[in-house]
This record gives sequence, C-alpha cells and structure tokens, in this order.
Amino acid sequence: MIRSAVPLPPLVQPTLLAEALAAAPAIRLLDVRTPGEFESAHIEGAWNVPLDLLKEHSAELQAGTSDPLVLICQSGGRARKAEEALRAGGMDRLHVLEGGVNGWLASGLPVRRGATRVSLERQVRMVAGALVALGSLVALVAWPPAMVLPLLIGSGLVFAGATDTCMMGMLLSRLRYNRPPGCDIPAAIRALTRPSA
Repeated sequence: MIRSAVPLPPLVQPTLLAEALAAAPAIRLLDVRTPGEFESAHIEGAWNVPLDLLKEHSAELQAGTSDPLVLICQSGGRARKAEEALRAGGMDRLHVLEGGVNGWLASGLPVRRGATRVSLERQVRMVAGALVALGSLVALVAWPPAMVLPLLIGSGLVFAGATDTCMMGMLLSRLRYNRPPGCDIPAAIRALTRPSA
C-alpha cells in the first residue's frame, strides 16, 4: 500500500487533492453522483457508484481497500452522506472533496467531459419551482385548494434544508435520464478495491 506523501484532512481542498494525486496515485476517487452527472464531467481517475447504491457495496469497499478514499459529489452534501454511511460500516481513511466537482472546477482544475446533462441539484430546483408555480396558478385561477401543492413543496424544501436529505432528489436520481447505460458498478468496485501498485 502506498501512503500519500501529502497528508489528507477529512475535508480536503481541491488544490490539495490535486497535489496529493500527483504524489500518490494510490488515492482512490469515488464519485457518488448520478451516472448522468458523472458522465457530464468527472475528475480523471474517479469511479462512479451512485449514493443510493453505495450502501449495498460498502462491505466490498471496506474489505478491498486500505488506501485513502476521497468521496466526491457535485457540491459536497452527498459525499458527506456517503462518508456517514461508509463510516457506519466500519471504513476509515475517508475524505470528502470540499465543494465537490463545483469546487474542483472553481479551482481551475481539469475534468473529463462527456455528454452534457442537467445536474440533480438543478433538476430539483426546476421541478420544485414548476410545481409551486403550477399549484399557485391553479389556486388563483380555478381551484383554491390547489394552494396545498405549493405549501407541501415549500415545506419539503424547508425539511430538505434542515435535514440535508431531499426526497425529490432521491426520486429524480432514479429517472432513466439520470442513469445512462455507461455506469458499470462492478467494474468501479473492482477498480476501487484492487491492490495498490
């Protein structure tokens, strides 16, 4: 096992991670976004196991690697959830990329680009906004009880912000649009657990 020449803190800055990757290629990168988001842009060398499927593979990951594992998502929230799930399964040597892919790009670091897709976070904002607008319009024009829809959506957004969980995001992540055919989870698990050179 190769240890990183650059020590990684639990929450690692993008530039520090880039430096560490150059010094110790044994650092593993696990991207927990949807396959569609991963396909759009990902850090070179990262492997994709979506957050909603991670728990069922945590035992394989724990048994297969003792190298540092950096968790990546779009902005950091899902990576922290992945860290909690993996730590609960007994894994250590986990790190979260601060700011996720957004932070990586903001630092001017390169990504591998593919077909452009709308991020899950933007999808949630668009669907929530459309439902609020639709419910308000129907309540104003035709049927006042339709005001319940914006009330429910607003309450859901407050709950999502307070608990850092988003039911709408979890549902949207299951759409075919967010799961293109290129996601090979068994290959990702094999790559993440193979012995270091």
